[in-house]
Amino acid sequence: MTPSPATTDDAVIRAFAGIPALLDRAPALIARGRLLDCDCLLGPVDHPFHVSIRAGRIVELTPAPRLMRSWRFSYRATPQAWTAYWQAEPKPGWHDLLALTKRGEAALEGDLHPFMTHLQYFKDLLALPRLHAPAIAP
Repeated sequence: MTPSPATTDDAVIRAFAGIPALLDRAPALIARGRLLDCDCLLGPVDHPFHVSIRAGRIVELTPAPRLMRSWRFSYRATPQAWTAYWQAEPKPGWHDLLALTKRGEAALEGDLHPFMTHLQYFKDLLALPRLHAPAIAP
């Protein structure tokens, strides 16, 4: 039985909400991001999160507000893309953030400098649900 889109959306939103706790258990990743301070939008296309990162730690992760808030860059993907990306062994083309943008399943917008400068940090940060949670239903 294939999960409904709403079920998939909810699972992806829950997975994103859990990323700060997963990051707290990854001191090497925090150390890799020690020079990173930025505000960005990350998550599903229709339900992104405003994320404030200071010295590699997520100090705020809130659903994108109704009011406009500034951010340096945005990386958003479809819930189906996140679900495929977080599989224990993602299929080719679904395994990498930049591959998702190339497929048209994700969009990277804004000032790309902090994202590209800390690309491995963001790849590892956004892969945390892959490593720590049971597979999200495909």
